[in-house]
Parts: sequence; structure tokens; C-alpha cells
Amino acid sequence: MLHAPWQTGKTTALHTLASELTAKGDAAALMFSCECAVVAGDDIAAAESILLHSIREAAARPGWPDELLPPDPWPQAPPGARLSAALREWCRRCPRRVVLFFDEIDALRGNSMVSILSQLRGGHNARHEGHPFPASVALCGLRNVRDHKVASGGDPDRSNPASSFNIITESLRLGDFTADQIAELYDQHTEATGQEFTKDAVDWVFELTQGQPWLVNALAYEITFQMRATGAITTRHVEEAKERLIQARPTHLDALVARLHEPRVERVIEPIVAGTSPGTDAAFNNDVSYVRDLGLIKQRPPLEVANPIYRDVILRVLGGLSEHYVMADPRSFVLPNGRFDLPLLLEEFVVFWREHGEVLIQQEGYHEAACQIILMAFLHRLVNGGGQLDREYAAGTKRLDVLVRWPYTGPEGERLMQREAMELKVWRAGADDPLPDGLAQLDRYLDQLSLDTGVLVVFDRRPQAPPWKERGAFEQATTPSGRQIPVLRV
Repeated sequence: MLHAPWQTGKTTALHTLASELTAKGDAAALMFSCECAVVAGDDIAAAESILLHSIREAAARPGWPDELLPPDPWPQAPPGARLSAALREWCRRCPRRVVLFFDEIDALRGNSMVSILSQLRGGHNARHEGHPFPASVALCGLRNVRDHKVASGGDPDRSNPASSFNIITESLRLGDFTADQIAELYDQHTEATGQEFTKDAVDWVFELTQGQPWLVNALAYEITFQMRATGAITTRHVEEAKERLIQARPTHLDALVARLHEPRVERVIEPIVAGTSPGTDAAFNNDVSYVRDLGLIKQRPPLEVANPIYRDVILRVLGGLSEHYVMADPRSFVLPNGRFDLPLLLEEFVVFWREHGEVLIQQEGYHEAACQIILMAFLHRLVNGGGQLDREYAAGTKRLDVLVRWPYTGPEGERLMQREAMELKVWRAGADDPLPDGLAQLDRYLDQLSLDTGVLVVFDRRPQAPPWKERGAFEQATTPSGRQIPVLRV
């Protein structure tokens, strides 16, 4: 089983592998897609017909000699046995070992999936008795075989040696690019065109994408073909390309965000955004495996979104409803010297929260993360026209770190960058005031950023919280290191 998220190069890798194996002369290796079988559903006969047609079409494309091609017509067999009968007959005639790559195996559902896997399992076992059958089979898709079992109605935690899902020798995940591999890939562009990517640009691509192959390629394509950048490609080009991608929401990103309101995905993403402790039961662990297979979160603990671009997209999508309520003019927060007026923005947020907060929290599907999502939507609406928002969040941290980056022109015409750090905390029912923890965490965040001050925002979600019309008090507090910090309680 080879599995990996969307558009990570699975099909390209298997196509190349099949071609190389066939070129060696001792195998007839074929990759074909199961995608069309999605319409078959539980209709086993229809699924078999579609797969056999896909096999025949795929075998005709490479220009193989006749002795390697599948039999035409396929042998007759009852539904539920047609695939295994067809493969046995092909292997009996073919002078080479047959190797098959089932791409887009996720298209099979329910009884069709069970039947196909059962026939592969039965054919493999019959090889030990001398019956012909493919020498090796790889199933390729988005999800691990464990999740196919769930999708077909099985219990992922029950072990049944006779199950059709007990068929996998090894389950492999196609990995993301390393920083060196990104540099090697971009060097191919330099060799072909003479246009260089600076080292800082390559490092920033890795930081934004964490090596996700589609994002790595999409950023480079956006810069070189859509933006038509000239000269050396810098971090400025990469940052602009990132914003353009997020705003355009191409199919890859849309496919991800379409999953956010699936119950299994929401159960994992909500504690990440809210900073609350994740679940510990077996069902939650299965959900985590599923969301990892989708590529939404990192492959290893702690629970975090897979990369900064996905992190940004998730909060923008979840905050889309709240953003419609923001009526303030972004230009009103720009000072005469070009800097961003963060104190004024916080005062405006208090007005916004008193008027709309209660309604928006009730409407927000991610209820535990509603405060964070709403504030992020407010900031995005008012900051992103001229600056950028960086967000850090992970399950169990009990906070969300925010950095506003605002470029402006200095008195001598120089380009400068204003940076404003914020820490978000939520005071939940039955918990102590999060102010001390928030000040200590903000201290560490400011040390990391080499900033002298920041802002702590505390949302009160307790039943005994002040009435909505009275929320929005500002106070001054001192961090453990002695920094003077404005605190906003809403």
C-alpha cells in the first residue's frame, strides 16, 4: 500500500516505476487508475467491468508487444470472480511476471472494495499452489488500508486473519520534500532558464510548505509563470506568491478545506485551533490517523497543522462568516507615518465583540475554538490589505500566538517592518484565571521574536462572565521578565 495526501507525486512515482520495471525485460509492470469505478458503489459487477476496461486501456498505451497484452476478450466468470479470472488468464499467457499498480484505489467503496481485495488475496494464496497470478500488486491512494476498512463498514480495531483487508505486506507513505530536495528541484529551473532562487527564498519556501510537494511546485509556478518575476527570485516573491495562492484557493486547497466540517476532521482540528487537550480514546486516535492521511496535520506529535500555508487557509476559511460582519475601514488604522495603529484596532474589536460576539459564537461550528477564529477573522479583514498575519497554534498549548507584520516607509525613505505580537487565551468554566500563564507564555514568545512588548487578549467563556455589553476592559500587567503588557479582557 502506497498512500499520501493529494498531489504529492504518487501517480508520477508509480508510472516511472512501472516503466523502469518493464524496461528491465523481466516484468510487465502496469499502472492503471481505479478512478472511474467510483460510480459503481456496491455494484461488484460494474466495478469489475470498469477496472478490467481500465487495465486494457492502460496496457495499450505503452506500445507493448502483443504477447505482453491482456487477453481480448477477457475470460467469462461470474460477478465477484471476474477480476481474479482475468488476471489468472493474463498471467498464464504472459511470458513475463505481471506487476500491477492500482492507482486511485480510494475510488472503490463498500462491497466492491471488499470483493476486489478478496480476489487479490485469493489469487495471491493460489500462487503457492502453482496457479498463475500477478507477482506483485501495489495499491495506491490517499488513505491507508486501515481507513479503507472503516469506509467499507469494518472495525479498524478488530483483527481477522481471514479478512480481505489482511492483505498488505507493507504500508508506505510517500514523504514530503526536504529543504535540499527543494533546492535541487529549483536548480533545474535555474539550469534551464538562468534565473536563480536565492537561498533565503528556498529556505522560506520550505518554511511555508514544510516540503508539501504540490505547494512547493505551486509557489514556483506562481512566481515564474503567473507573476512573471524577472531577476533573482527572493523571499518577497515567495511571500507574494503565497498570498496569491491562498486568495485564489486552487483545487488542491479547496479539496482540503472541503473536509474541515467532516465530523472526523473537526474532532481533530478543533482542539488544535483552540489549543485544548486532544482526545485520548481509540476513536480519536483513528480520527488522527485519518486526518494525517489527508495531509492536514503533521505526521508526528504534537498535533499541529501540517504547514503555515494550510494553517493560514484553515483559519481564513473557518472565519469566513465572521469576516462578513467586520464593517471597519482598513485604511482608518494606518497612522500618518505609515505605521499600523494596533491600539485603535483593539478598541474597535471591543465594539465589534460587544455587538456581534454572542451571535457569532453560537453560529460557529468549531464551538471550542470560536473566540480564536472570530478574532483571527477580524484581524485578517483589517490587516491583510497592507500587512501579513502569522499564526502559531497547536493542541494542548492553551493559546494562539499571533504576529502582525506591517511594512512601512521610514523618514529617510527606507523600507521598515513593524511587528506586533499578540497572545490569545481563553478562560473556560472551572479553570483559574489564565492571566499568569498567558504573561509567562507571552514572555517566551517575545523573547523568540526579540520584541520588547506585546498584547495579551483573554476571552472569558465562563457562565459567570460579565454581560456582553460590559466586556472589553483594558489593564496593564507585568510579565515575569518585567515587560509592561496591555491586557484586553473580552
